[in-house]
Amino acid sequence: MGEPAGADAEDVFGAGRLDAVLADVMRDTGASVGLVYLRVPGEGMLRLALVSGVSQEIAAPWVRIPADAPIPVVDAMRDRALVWLGGQQEIARRYPRLGIVLPYDFLLAAAPIADDTAVRGGIVLLWPVWHPPHLDEHERAALDACGRRAARLLRRAAERGPASYPAEPRVVHPAGPPAADPVLARSALRFTERLPVGCCALDLDGRLTFLNTAAAELLQAGAAALLGRRPWEVLLWLNDPVFEDRYRAAVVTRQPMSFTVVRRPATRLLFELYPDATGISVHVTRVAGPSAADEGEGAGRESGAGAAAPPGAPAAPHPAPFEGSGGTAGGTAPASRPAEPVGAGAVYHLMHLAATLAEAAGVHDVVELVADQIVPAFGPQGLVLMSADEGRLRIIGHRGYGREFVDRYDGTPLTAEVADAQVLATGVPLFFTSPEDLYRAHPHAPRYEDRSAWAFLPLIASGRPVGSLILSYARPRPFPAAERAMLTSLAGLIAQALARARLYDAKHSLARSLQTSLLPHGLVPLPGVEVAARYLPAGHGMDVGGDFYDLIRAAPDTVIAVIGDVQGHDPNAAALMGQVRTAVHAHATAGASPGDILARTNRLLNDLDPDRFTSCLIVELDLARHRLRLATAGHPPPLLRAPGGRTRLLEAPPGLLLGIAPDVEYATAEGPWEAGSVLALYTDGLVEAPGVDIGTATAELSGRLARSRPGDLDSLAADLIRHVKDPAHRTDDVALLLVRRGS
Repeated sequence: MGEPAGADAEDVFGAGRLDAVLADVMRDTGASVGLVYLRVPGEGMLRLALVSGVSQEIAAPWVRIPADAPIPVVDAMRDRALVWLGGQQEIARRYPRLGIVLPYDFLLAAAPIADDTAVRGGIVLLWPVWHPPHLDEHERAALDACGRRAARLLRRAAERGPASYPAEPRVVHPAGPPAADPVLARSALRFTERLPVGCCALDLDGRLTFLNTAAAELLQAGAAALLGRRPWEVLLWLNDPVFEDRYRAAVVTRQPMSFTVVRRPATRLLFELYPDATGISVHVTRVAGPSAADEGEGAGRESGAGAAAPPGAPAAPHPAPFEGSGGTAGGTAPASRPAEPVGAGAVYHLMHLAATLAEAAGVHDVVELVADQIVPAFGPQGLVLMSADEGRLRIIGHRGYGREFVDRYDGTPLTAEVADAQVLATGVPLFFTSPEDLYRAHPHAPRYEDRSAWAFLPLIASGRPVGSLILSYARPRPFPAAERAMLTSLAGLIAQALARARLYDAKHSLARSLQTSLLPHGLVPLPGVEVAARYLPAGHGMDVGGDFYDLIRAAPDTVIAVIGDVQGHDPNAAALMGQVRTAVHAHATAGASPGDILARTNRLLNDLDPDRFTSCLIVELDLARHRLRLATAGHPPPLLRAPGGRTRLLEAPPGLLLGIAPDVEYATAEGPWEAGSVLALYTDGLVEAPGVDIGTATAELSGRLARSRPGDLDSLAADLIRHVKDPAHRTDDVALLLVRRGS
């Protein structure tokens, strides 16, 4: 389907044009769930724009995704390629964070929304397990067409002005059956009323939209109390995570689910859930007492109703029981079960946040993850994250508040008589269920628009105060005991992550200061040569390593170019790098040849016994004779680009890495150095990647250098390292030194 010219941002997001793209690809591929993500300019984030086939609550952990998160849609966008996951085991193996929060069996595809100029977002589709294990050609073509069509819409919108993204993901409802004839509708209602079994209908959010008289009698509640609400939130004897988990499983997998519940005192009910794209039909029947098989099964096991499954669906195991109204799941000890258990959704959200925070490095990462995850997943309308610093609370992150408002309260003394400081002093969280409660306890507490309930949570790690977390809600909120416990656990996770992040930042700052002090502060242009350099630390660990480079004026007409790589990515590697660079500099200014410089530096390293090795390349550039000499200690050979563009490797006699043996000789090779030629020295991080042959990667680098127009050496350096600039997928340090001889 083509798109008329002139589509702008309002057309894309306001008139449902992108909605139609999602609906069409789901129809053409038979997908049961669809999500559309858009890249947010300037934020480094992906935002969930459209969702179809699941509730917003289930999708909440992925409303905002960091652009480097280990998530299928991120990988699809980065690689401009389809990501296919053929079932639960593959999902758990490749994307464990996703497997934790959605521990169900389904198939998933993620594809980029991209055109020839940019990647603008991504699309995610889910299928039930009875879908074939691979996408067919028609489905692949539909996904590709969807990505191009959506990219075309977004490009045209961007050309007309900044995009106006929706505040929350918009739900795209699948096309339902045609409107029923009133006569048929009345007949269907009478039909359900005559049935001896309970009949209910849930929408994809889990809210009851219909129940017959038999269901009301079995549930012991009328339509007025249940319609429009989630049954496990209304009926105390259904308030068990197992019920909510069965609903989530049915929605995500589109497989029938069933379970039994004991409604006190002795009524045993069987619930059978039959999902489709518009909701879930539920049968409720009274069953006899537990069989031996039932008693042998643990509560919480998923089960299906095979008779209702589509062709090819897996057969269903026997339904598993759990107790209601104070009983434990599958047991008989009422006192051991909390009266208000935390819902399955909250548990999964908590697990997702824990897994996400475990991967956060610095304080900035923790703040962004907390702010982006808690607001959509746990329901508050506002969040303020504060850090205890030198006797004051500093606001380090917030959502749902204006900047001017939060700035007024930044720097609150820890001794102030306000709730956020009080909880940190006492270690006890405070919950205010209404504005009256808050202003009765704290008459001077700030007021912000329509906030009506608050949770003030202390962040304490290993007995030490770290900060405070404030959550605010638009409506009065009772904060039952289970929710208070869950939010307190949440605060504990954040406190531990924040404490780790502070330690990481301190070590990182120290290590970076060390490395910065050891690397050249700048390459001062020397007469007769132009230079440019780049250094990129590895994407993981301390963000510091042992790669180094230098340019040394050894004599009036002689320049020494040096590049090397000390084994490791830690402060010890950086310290050894400084020693190597100092030794090379000293021997180079003394007039030693490249081979002698390496031999003398090698003897020094063996005396130091650093227990790690170093590769190094020395190139002597003779400006008067227009010659170059080079020697290598196990380092990748440099590239030389002639003025006409021909590029070749400069091979030198191989030499051992520095630090292996004390008495090693390094041979020196010699060759011409034409005017206008460019010499490229680099470390192996520029050409090494998992699964890529280093010879092939070096040839590709040579080709890029040959095709370049090296008018601006700094721009050339940026171009040569562009393919390794993504820190999330860079596993080694990268150093690059370019030297061009003048006319």
